[in-house]
Amino acid sequence: MRSERLQATAAEAFQRMTRAARADGVHIVPVSGHRSHAEQASLYDSYVQQYGQETADTIAARPGHSEHQTGLVMDIGIADGECVLQDCFEGTPVGDWARKNAHRHGFVVCYPEDRQEWTGYAYEPWHLRYVGPQLVAELQADAAAEGSAELDTLEEYFGLGPAPDHPAGRRPPPPGASPPGSPPRTAAAGTMCATPLRTPPIGAPL
Repeated sequence: MRSERLQATAAEAFQRMTRAARADGVHIVPVSGHRSHAEQASLYDSYVQQYGQETADTIAARPGHSEHQTGLVMDIGIADGECVLQDCFEGTPVGDWARKNAHRHGFVVCYPEDRQEWTGYAYEPWHLRYVGPQLVAELQADAAAEGSAELDTLEEYFGLGPAPDHPAGRRPPPPGASPPGSPPRTAAAGTMCATPLRTPPIGAPL
């Protein structure tokens, strides 16, 4: 069985989260954590072969642009494998618990339902990105100010465009993405979904 890995800070937060879930009678299973460039390239290429590039770009990041390569992301599942990496995962005990509680541990669902026009990716209720408690608090404050129960995606928060729009491996922010009259936010390294980043040291297996 493959052992999943994360950066140390994300791994510690993930372990705290899984302990909290167990205390609520929910068993979170790590499905896919850090991936090397070669692993992501193999996955992406397999999707291109199966579905064509247009569809592949909505269900997997191009190598060099995957959150999994940052060591800050874990795809999660349920022990019996029910609905693994499928939309119906949201209705499982693990999916429901994560939706309601992951943010308490510094994680967000990076690719929410009905946000593909911003994220560039199809709905993935199992895909948790560690952003830390400070950014979660900022996202919550923004949502409260907007009178929304849902957090903005990181693409919305930082005023960036959908991920597949990166010709030649780059994707510049689109003009006018930030709200009128507001200064653009700056995304610190490691806080942006699908941003190409240098691969960090990865910790022990979870």
